[in-house]
Amino acid sequence: MTETTALDRAHAAMAAADGDDAARLRFFERLGDCELFLLLTEEPEGDNLSPEVFDVAEGRFVLGFDLETRLAQFAGRPAPYAALSGRVAARMLAAQGLGLGLNLDVAPSSILIPADAVAWLAQTLEHAPDEVETRIESIHAPGGLPKALLEALDAKLATAAGLAQAAYLVGVSHGDQGRGHLLGFVGARAGAERALAKAAGEALTFSGIDAGAMDVGFFAATDPMVVKLAAHGLRFDLPQPAPTEPAAPAAPGRDPDRPPILR
Repeated sequence: MTETTALDRAHAAMAAADGDDAARLRFFERLGDCELFLLLTEEPEGDNLSPEVFDVAEGRFVLGFDLETRLAQFAGRPAPYAALSGRVAARMLAAQGLGLGLNLDVAPSSILIPADAVAWLAQTLEHAPDEVETRIESIHAPGGLPKALLEALDAKLATAAGLAQAAYLVGVSHGDQGRGHLLGFVGARAGAERALAKAAGEALTFSGIDAGAMDVGFFAATDPMVVKLAAHGLRFDLPQPAPTEPAAPAAPGRDPDRPPILR
């Protein structure tokens, strides 16, 4: 049986809701979150990649697939490839003005994504939230949040495996500064705060909801504030990875601080 992927489902939802910005945003969010296998002309050399570039009437495109088996099916032969996250691939292609041919001829999510759309995705994913200090006067149950935002948070936090124990979404009051919402992460892994804040910001951006800002906070599991978060908040459990063997050297594109180089 052919596997149906998250990209397939997001693409189908986008196609069924032609002109729906929210469905289109969710598709691009899934694209940024997924792993892509890019077809190369030769085996990678360190961080240097030589992708197959195809010139067609719509522009210049690199071919990417969300399953290794789909790349093999398209190529019809053993072919070199690089496995990258969607966000790293978007950044790399945008820098070269290239589009992405996704799952061409091998999946229901087959689509040509032009260079300007790839550049938009790369720019959107680069956005980092501002860091500010604010005083919370009271915490209460969240209210009035669109279902689309809650679904976006649930899907996004499912990709943050091992970065924190859990997260709580609560309503907060800042006194004279008004009311809002806070996503409080509990037991965040050291150094993961920026990635988690960015994930929360992307969930808000790609939900298609013009809902203003959502604060993000980080609390140790022993912090007394966690009791209040648990009492009033909507809980999101982050997946916890199983213990693994020592990691092998990173494949091209896996280190966000060392994106691959096109040749």
